Amino acid sequence: MNNEGEAMFIGIDVGGTTIKYGVILKNGEIVKKGQMPTIHEKEGFLQSITALIKSLQQEAIVDGVGISAPGIIQKDGTMITAGSIKSLYGINLKQEIEERVKLLVMVENDANAAAIAEKWLGHAQNCENYLCLVVGTGIGGGIIVNDQLYRGSHGMAGEFGWMLIDSLPDQGNLETVSLNQRAAVVGGLCHQYQLALQQLGRSDFPQDAVEIFQRGAQGEVVANQVLAQFFQDLSVGLLNLISTFDPELILIGGGISENDGFMARLEENLCQLKARHESIGYLEGRTIAPIRRAKLKNDAGMIGAVYQLMNQRRK
Repeated sequence: MNNEGEAMFIGIDVGGTTIKYGVILKNGEIVKKGQMPTIHEKEGFLQSITALIKSLQQEAIVDGVGISAPGIIQKDGTMITAGSIKSLYGINLKQEIEERVKLLVMVENDANAAAIAEKWLGHAQNCENYLCLVVGTGIGGGIIVNDQLYRGSHGMAGEFGWMLIDSLPDQGNLETVSLNQRAAVVGGLCHQYQLALQQLGRSDFPQDAVEIFQRGAQGEVVANQVLAQFFQDLSVGLLNLISTFDPELILIGGGISENDGFMARLEENLCQLKARHESIGYLEGRTIAPIRRAKLKNDAGMIGAVYQLMNQRRK
């Protein structure tokens, strides 16, 4: 890294299975990046993050660390939840890392960070009111209102995956009809396809969502039925968000958004539902927000977290 004298920051994007990281300049350029497995045990997780930061400090003068992570995160860095990393529930991640590395640390929800990154360097640079959905294991969201990130009273705003979109079951967990379990990639599409196969006595479960799309393209009836329901459910969720927030734009992130076939089919399904909704159909082309693939892809979390860190340093 030949950027001697220039301010550099470490961006870390914590996922359930992988931690992505990068060394980022104040203009958002990533000059080094990599990834490592996520350790789910608390002390092992903290030690791995600390070792990563100290290693990167050997290569560059670092002014601070921006961390994006799943879950409900308060302004002070307290992790009320942390997605699938249960050992982090309740800890103050900002304080824990700052004590170990003696640098300023900022911790931001991953979907919020992605939304902020799109405002800084992505497709939302000219928008004041927009939503960013990250479609992955679950569905998270970032809400920008009047150019400001909206967190809600407890940092919970944007948990779009919790929305209920169907008839409620008579008993049991209502989240079986939530966006997370119907229209996310892992918790939704893959889960629903596996349930459908089990009902048929089949055990040839796919490795990932890509394989489900491949089976559908090859004409498998079950895959196509599950995919049709998946796109309808996700479109219903988007219509609800459009009606609630009246955004200028909805950006779709997550690895699946990089698939052209996914985006084309989602737009097609959404258009069909909008045409059948009398009020929204009337406003189409006037006030109804378009959807668009997020620009920054897998780098959005770390870039957005670093941007929040830089804003904190200016205060």
